[in-house]
Amino acid sequence: MIVCHCMGISDRDIHAAIDWMRQADPQTIITPGKIYHALGKAADCGGCMPLFLQTMRRNDNLEVPMHLRNLRGRRTTQEGGHEGRRESHRVPQQGTSF
Repeated sequence: MIVCHCMGISDRDIHAAIDWMRQADPQTIITPGKIYHALGKAADCGGCMPLFLQTMRRNDNLEVPMHLRNLRGRRTTQEGGHEGRRESHRVPQQGTSF
């Protein structure tokens, strides 16, 4: 089935690229951009992305390596959600009346 009409990419192309990438590097994180690059193509309009992602998810080799899972849950340096800043990072504005 054709997934990307702009670039002529089929579901078989996507699965073959995923399988090839996983065999070449078992630790890699596979993204749509890497698949396009592996196929020597580039995304054009983006209209295929929902079907492209759905096709990717059907491949058994797409799994994220175990040691890279839940990285967002492991907050170490940016506790509290203030992007590493103190909570009161703004200078107080005193006496600014217009």
